[in-house]
Amino acid sequence: MGKKPNPHARALGSLGGKARAENLSHADLAKIASKGGKARAQKLSAAERSRIAKIAVAAREKKRKEES
Repeated sequence: MGKKPNPHARALGSLGGKARAENLSHADLAKIASKGGKARAQKLSAAERSRIAKIAVAAREKKRKEES
């Protein structure tokens, strides 16, 4: 059986990430987010990336129609 995660350690880790994010510039945050997005996209198959892109397009179109 695996070890149970320590909730206190998880809370401290979360606080550290939030504190670091507060001290980073917008450009630095965007750079880090971009790395994460690229890593996620590499993991996905072409079909899955296409499916996600179609959902995003549909959401943008719906938002545009609601704004009009």
